[in-house]
Amino acid sequence: METIDNDEQWENVIDSFRWRLRQYIVVEQVLDHIQFIKMDQKERIRNISRNEGNPSAVNVLLDEVMRRPHDSGWFTAFTDALTNSGCELAADYIQLNLPGPEEEAANDAFVRLVEILYPSLVDMKTNEVCLRCYAEKLLSDEDRAAVEAETQRGNQRGARELLKRIVRRPYGWFSTFLKVLKDTEHGPLVFQLTGESPNSPLKDVTSGSAAADEPPSTPERMDDVIVEEMEETDLYAAANGDVEKLSDEPQSVNPDESGAAATETDESDIVLRDYQMEVARPALEGENVIICLPTGSGKTRVAVYIAKKHLERRRAEGRPGKVVVLVNKVPLVEQHYAAEFLPFLEQTFQVVRVSGDLQLKISFVEIMKKNDVIICTAQILENFLDRSKAGDDEGLEFGDMTLVIIDECHHTQKGEVYNHIMMRYLKQKDKNRRSKKLGKEIVPLPQILGLTASPGVGGASKIEKAVEHILRICANLDASKIMTGNLGAFKKQPEKHTIIAEDRRRNPFEEVMKKMMGDIHTHANLHPTCSLGSQNYEQWVVQQERKAAKEGDLKVRVCAKHLDQYCEAVQLSNTIRLCDAFNLLDKYYDEEMKKKSPDVEHEIQITDTERFLFKLFQDNKKALQTLAQNPEYENDSLSKLRTRILQEFSTRKEARGIIFTKTRRSAMALCHWVHENSKFDDLKVKAAFLIGGGHQSIVKPMTSAEQEAVLDKFRRGQVNLLIATTIAEEGLDIAACNFVIRYGLVTNEIAMIQAQGRGRADDSSYTLVGVKGSGVVEKESVNEYRKNIMDKAIAKIRTFNQEDYDKRIEEFQLQAIMEARVRKSKEKRKKIKHEDPANLKLLCRGCNNFICSGDNIQLIENMHKVNVSPEFGELFIQTENTTLQERRLDYETNGFISCKECGSRWGSMMHYRGIDCPCLHVKNFVVSLNGKNISKCTKWSELPINFPAFDYAEHARRVAEDSDDSDTD
Repeated sequence: METIDNDEQWENVIDSFRWRLRQYIVVEQVLDHIQFIKMDQKERIRNISRNEGNPSAVNVLLDEVMRRPHDSGWFTAFTDALTNSGCELAADYIQLNLPGPEEEAANDAFVRLVEILYPSLVDMKTNEVCLRCYAEKLLSDEDRAAVEAETQRGNQRGARELLKRIVRRPYGWFSTFLKVLKDTEHGPLVFQLTGESPNSPLKDVTSGSAAADEPPSTPERMDDVIVEEMEETDLYAAANGDVEKLSDEPQSVNPDESGAAATETDESDIVLRDYQMEVARPALEGENVIICLPTGSGKTRVAVYIAKKHLERRRAEGRPGKVVVLVNKVPLVEQHYAAEFLPFLEQTFQVVRVSGDLQLKISFVEIMKKNDVIICTAQILENFLDRSKAGDDEGLEFGDMTLVIIDECHHTQKGEVYNHIMMRYLKQKDKNRRSKKLGKEIVPLPQILGLTASPGVGGASKIEKAVEHILRICANLDASKIMTGNLGAFKKQPEKHTIIAEDRRRNPFEEVMKKMMGDIHTHANLHPTCSLGSQNYEQWVVQQERKAAKEGDLKVRVCAKHLDQYCEAVQLSNTIRLCDAFNLLDKYYDEEMKKKSPDVEHEIQITDTERFLFKLFQDNKKALQTLAQNPEYENDSLSKLRTRILQEFSTRKEARGIIFTKTRRSAMALCHWVHENSKFDDLKVKAAFLIGGGHQSIVKPMTSAEQEAVLDKFRRGQVNLLIATTIAEEGLDIAACNFVIRYGLVTNEIAMIQAQGRGRADDSSYTLVGVKGSGVVEKESVNEYRKNIMDKAIAKIRTFNQEDYDKRIEEFQLQAIMEARVRKSKEKRKKIKHEDPANLKLLCRGCNNFICSGDNIQLIENMHKVNVSPEFGELFIQTENTTLQERRLDYETNGFISCKECGSRWGSMMHYRGIDCPCLHVKNFVVSLNGKNISKCTKWSELPINFPAFDYAEHARRVAEDSDDSDTD
C-alpha cells in the first residue's frame, strides 16, 4: 500500500474512486460500524438509501466522511468500518491495494454476465445456494441473514438479494460461485455462465480473460446497448431495497445556464428568450430547419421546447408522436438526457436514453414503441434503419418517428453517420415524389431539426464557395431554412489572448535523439528529405515501413518501426517535458525486450538489426536520462502554459478550465506534469485528462464510463482543470468553465468556435499558446477569417427568396442522390469476392517467414478469422494479454499469439465455446495475393475473398479425438 501523509490526499483518493465505491459499499451495513458520524446524519443517509437508492446514499456518506474538520484517525476508522461490514473491496480501493487492469476488467465482465443471466439465475434453489456460499465464505453472517429473510418472502427475492451481495465480494467470487452452483446441482446455470458442460472440471476464472489485441468494432451488432429503466436490473444499485432511480442523484437544472429565461415557473415549463423563440418559430410550424446559434446560447433548450410542443400538438390531434434525438458522442447521450430533456418532459412524456457501448436489455424497436422521446447515438438508429431495409423484423422505418433532432448537425457530410441516415431520408423523399405522381402510397417522413454552432465553410476562402458548402448541409438535412438570432445582451464573447513562446535555442536531448535517428538511417541506408521529428517525417517513416513490408526488407521495416517511436519522442520533447519523451522511449524498449524474452521455453530470434537498435538505445540511455532531468532545457511554451494556468487560478475565485492538446500522450503527460508541480498544488489545481475511445492510436483509449466519470467530476468541481484532446471540443456543457487554453493545437474554424464556446461563464477567457514560427498563430488568423466568411455566407443565404433557395436545395439533393447511387454501384462491384482463398499467402511482418495460406482460414460469427490447423499451431507462442477489454457469452480472448521465430504479434487466442481458436489480425502480416505483395492491408474486408464458416462440430470432434489419444498414451 502506498503511504499518504495528509487528510487532503486521502480525500482525493476517496473522490478518485467514488464511482467504484458506489458499486462496492452497502450503506446500511457500513453505517452500523462508523462511530464518527452523528446519529441524525446516519438516519438521514439511511432515509436517502431507502428513498433514492444505495448509490445516492453512498455519495452522501462519502461527503459526510470527508467533511472537515476530521477526527484523529478518521481514515483508518472508515477503512475498518468498510472491512468489518463486508465491503472489503471498497476498503482495498481507498487503501490503494488496487487490482491489476486485467483482474478489474474481468470482474466487471463477470458482474455484467450475471446481470445478463439474471432472469435464469433468480430461479436457483436459493436456500441451498445460500448455505454453500456461506460455507465457502462468499457470504458473511449479515449477508446470510439478509438473504434468508428475503427468501422467506419468496425464492426469487432471496436469489436477488444473494446475487447483489456476492458481486461485491473480493475478486475471485465468480470462481467460487461457479463451484457452489455445481455442488448444488445447478448444471444448466453453470453451462450458461461458462459455456462448458456441467460435468467438465471448472477452470480457474478469477483473473478473467484477456481481450483481443484489437477487439472487433461492429456497429451493425446491437448487442452492445444499454437502456436505463425504472425496474430493478443493476446488481450494484439497490442492495437495501427494491427502489432504483434512473440516476444516482437528482440533477439540478438552472435555466439560465442553457440560455433559457430564468423565471419563476414550474420545472416542466420552458420560457424562451426572444431570439430563441424567433429561431424556433418555423420548426414549431412543422418545417425542417437548422438552428445556428453560438455555443452556450441555449440551442438544446430550444430543441426541448420544440419537442415538447410537437408531442403536445400531436397528442391533442389524437395522433402518436415520436421524437428521436441523435448525438454523435456517447457522453452527450447522458448530458442531453439528465440536464435537458428529462427535467422538462418527464411529467408528461416517457423519456429514455440509449447508449451504444453497453448491454441492451430489451429490443430497441420495443423501446421506440414504449417511449415518446428517445435519445441515442446516431449509429444505433442507422443500424436499425439498415435492418429494416434488409427485411429484418427488428428494423425501423422513418414512418416510426415524427421528429428527428440532430445535434452538431454540421457533421451531416460525406462519410458521417448523420449523412448516411439523411441520405436514406432523401432517397425516400424522392421515392415518395415519384409514388405520388403514380398515385401510390407514400411513406410518411419525420420533421428534421438540426442544431449547430458552426456549419463551417469547408475550406472555402470566398463567400460564394462558403455559401455552397452551407447550402449543401442544408440540402443534406432537407432544411427549408437556416435560422440565426440576434443574442443582443445575452451574447457571450470570451476575452482572447495569444501567447507566443520562443523556440528552444538549444535542446541537447533532441540533438542526442536525432543523432541516434541518423545512426539508424545509416544502418538501414535511408535518406529522409524532411526535418527529423516533423509531421512530414512521420508520414515518410510510415511509407518506408509499408514499402519495406511489401518488399520483404526486414532491416528497413524494423528500423522504421523504431524511428516512429523516436519521432513521437521528439514531438513530445518539444511540447511537454523531456522526461516524458525519455519515458516513452524507455517504456517502448522495455516492452520490446520483453517480447524477445517471454516466459516460455522457446527462444525468440533476435536479428542483427534488432541487436543494433537495442544497443543503440542502451548506449545512449544514461545520457538521455541525465539531460531529461536538467530543468535548464525545459521548453518555453510549457513555461508560458504554467504561467497562464497560475494566472487563471490565482485571479479567479472559482477557476475551472480546459486545456486542449494534440495527442493522447500529450494530454496524459500534461496531466502528470500538473500533478507533480507543487505550485499548482498550492492553488488547489485538480487536473484530469480526457481522451478518445477509438482504437486508432497505440495509446489505450478511455471507455465511455471512464470519460463520463471524468466529466462528472469536472461538472461537480472535483476536477477543475480538464486536459483533453479534441474529443471535448463539441457538446461539453459545463456552465462554470471560465477559461480555455489551446496548447499548440489549431485545426479548422469549426473547432476554434467550438473550443471558444467551452468557456460558458460571463468572464471566460480563450488563450492560444504557440511556439514562434510554428504557424499556429497564422492558422488561427485563417480560422478567424473563415469564421467571418461563414457569418457573411449565412446572412447571404437568409436573403434568398424561398423559391431560389428551394431550387438550389433540390439541385444539391438530386446531385447527392446520384453520387450515392454511383458510390453504391462501385461498392457492390468491390464486394464481389471472387478470389480463391488458396491464392492468399500470409507472411510474418517481423521475420517475413511464410505463415499460412487463405485456405486454412475460417470465419467465426461472420467476423473473426481463425486458423485451427495443427501445422499453424506449431508456428506461434501464446502470451498473456495485459489489457483485458471484454468478455462475451460465446467467446473470450485469453491472450496474444506471436511468432515463435521473431516474437511479432499476430493476433489473439479466442476461447470459443470451449475450444481455443487462434484469431488472426491481418494488419500484423505481409499479405500476398496471387504472388503480389500488398503494401497496406489493415482490414480483412479489403481482400476480395470469402472465407468459409468455422466448422465447430468437426473441429470439436478432432480436439476430442486428440484428447482421447493423449489419454491412451
